[in-house]
Amino acid sequence: VQLQESGPGLVKPSQTLSLTCTVSGASITRNDWIWVWVRQPPGKGLEWMGAIAYSGTTYYSPSLKSRTSISRNTSQNYVTLQLSSVTPEDTAVYYCQGVSVPDDYWGQGTQVTVSS
Repeated sequence: VQLQESGPGLVKPSQTLSLTCTVSGASITRNDWIWVWVRQPPGKGLEWMGAIAYSGTTYYSPSLKSRTSISRNTSQNYVTLQLSSVTPEDTAVYYCQGVSVPDDYWGQGTQVTVSS
C-alpha cells in the first residue's frame, strides 16, 4: 500500500488549505481500513486531525472540528483534507496514514506553510 500527499506548499492566512492523499495498492473502501490525517508543526509532536473510515464515516479532532473537512473520491481512490481559516500556526508537515490493524502505512508527508 502506498500513500502520496499532494497540495500547495504555501497558503495565505484566512484561506482554506486543501490536500489530497492518493492511495495505491488498496481500495479506500476496503473493509476495516481507516484513512487518517496527521500533522506535525515545526518543533512539535504529531497531531491527529481526523479520519475517514472505509464506510465513509468521518471523525474529527475536537480542537479542529470546526475548521476541518475530510472527504473521499472512491472512483479515483483518494482522500481529501480541507482546513479552513488557516493561520501561521497551521504550518506543518501533513501526513496521511492508512490503518488496518495491525498494518499501518504512511505517506511521505507534505510541507505546508501558512504565510502572507
